[in-house]
Amino acid sequence: MLRQTKVRNLRRAVAALFFFATVSLSCLVLFGDVSSRRLFSTFPYAYSLSGLPSIFPSVYSDPLATSNEYPLEKVLNDAAMKDRTVILTTLNAAWAAPNSIIDLFLESFRIGDRTRSFLNHLVIIALDQKAFARCQVIHIHCFCLVSEETDFREEAYFMTPRYLMMMWRRIDFLRSVLEMGYNFVFTDADVMWFRNPFPHFHVDADFQIACDHFTGRFDDVKNRPNGGFNFVKSNNRSIEFYKFWYSSRETYPGYHDQDVLNFIKVHPFITYTGLKMRFLDTSNFGGLCEPSRDLNHVCTMHANCCFGLDSKLHDLRIMLQDWKHYLSLPPSLKKLSVVSWRVPQKCSLDSLRHHDAPKRSPEE
Repeated sequence: MLRQTKVRNLRRAVAALFFFATVSLSCLVLFGDVSSRRLFSTFPYAYSLSGLPSIFPSVYSDPLATSNEYPLEKVLNDAAMKDRTVILTTLNAAWAAPNSIIDLFLESFRIGDRTRSFLNHLVIIALDQKAFARCQVIHIHCFCLVSEETDFREEAYFMTPRYLMMMWRRIDFLRSVLEMGYNFVFTDADVMWFRNPFPHFHVDADFQIACDHFTGRFDDVKNRPNGGFNFVKSNNRSIEFYKFWYSSRETYPGYHDQDVLNFIKVHPFITYTGLKMRFLDTSNFGGLCEPSRDLNHVCTMHANCCFGLDSKLHDLRIMLQDWKHYLSLPPSLKKLSVVSWRVPQKCSLDSLRHHDAPKRSPEE
């Protein structure tokens, strides 16, 4: 009888021990799961699953889950020059297709006069997943800025709501880059780089911008600036200016960032902040609105004053051909300026007239 009692007590003890062991193990698993989630939420870029497609096929195949391996700070830091200057451009799927704008843009750096090295400092900001995927194939520094508000994959026609939203999103993004302490040269992807622009920038300027029309004076507010190419230094003055510029979209609804800049460039706020604004000469920083006539002095050429992707592509290809022809000339002929641009052809100001900003004064 005593022996049977001992056996029953031993069985109960073993059962109790097994129960507590099971509960303890469950708690450890639960705690480990919670801890790992906390780790991934705190350091979302600490682990990359891109090298394990066979183990985690669902995560690896999800483009949203793998869009950015590194945060923006990492991308900018990798691309920055010694003085924390980066070159930025934005890209959507329409301009990212093979043999489209982005390919001509990158080609201009490669065939330009000592411009190839600037590709090491260029960051392509993709506005959709297709553009980001193409960027990863053709360039080293890419960042995916996917908008939850709208889809920027398709061509954004001039002055349409999608175009306006894309332009204002760009201004807000550039403000964030300044706040991170980076200077930037912003360049549209339809700006061809033929020479080093930095020697032609104004040393004392906080904000300097290319023009559709240049009056001949770099400080003349009557110049017509173009937001497709500018050089901005990161400081309190430029940061406050970009905040003011972005907020002014509500003061002038229906206008794009370039028109709004024309309105606010004479605003007392600019004087109050002490921002030094300068306008770049079209002889160095030209475009189809006002081409740089002498190829001996051109740094960049912009396919501005042009409506439609096909028209841009046509004129940009001719522009690159003209530059290659110029490079093939002997030095004596280059000095004579015997070669000029054959553009615009399909691009013209007339193509923009029915797509222009609202026909009302900014005060209305």
